[in-house]
Amino acid sequence: MIEKAMTIAYRVEDKLYLNLTNRCPCACTFCIRNNGSGAYGSDPLWLEHEPTFEEVKAAIDKADPSQYTEVVFCGYGEPTEAIGLLCGTADYLRSMYPGIPTRLNTNGLADLIHGRETAHLLKGRINTVSVSLNAGTKEEYLRVTRPRFGEEAFAAMQRYAVQCKDYTDKVMFTVVDILPPEEMAASRALAKKLGVGLRIREYIEE
Repeated sequence: MIEKAMTIAYRVEDKLYLNLTNRCPCACTFCIRNNGSGAYGSDPLWLEHEPTFEEVKAAIDKADPSQYTEVVFCGYGEPTEAIGLLCGTADYLRSMYPGIPTRLNTNGLADLIHGRETAHLLKGRINTVSVSLNAGTKEEYLRVTRPRFGEEAFAAMQRYAVQCKDYTDKVMFTVVDILPPEEMAASRALAKKLGVGLRIREYIEE
């Protein structure tokens, strides 16, 4: 049974993670949401309702970001689904807790979600963007990510990552370490071609 709560802010090691929405345009085969109600020992990340800006501010202040090395927009949904809330929250962090780096963990499909270019909205708000590449080829990406936008998603994700380089300090792709060797090699080649770094992250089963 899915447990629900209003876990908006939660700790992962020395970083503060913000869970803004459960909406997501993908149904990734390896998604951590398939394994339980929380992640990294957190309380349930399935939200009882979409949080308001006031609820997010209260959760941030209670958590006290000054205790952390980074604030990360990442929860049980795609943060850019709530792009207005994301931007407002980033502005609040900048005004109340200046100097603390911010990172966006995203599937890179914000432009398709909103039907317009959105990377420029991150300027002055987000320091690092981590884009889930998931696979190095279009066929494998579509198989494991299963985006509702279909075949155009793979190219849109790449465009978004490249555009983010103009508005943030750092952009990187991520893949999980369960990829087969040929897809890992293709991922490295694609990242190099686009001039984007690649981080291989451990697949966590909760």
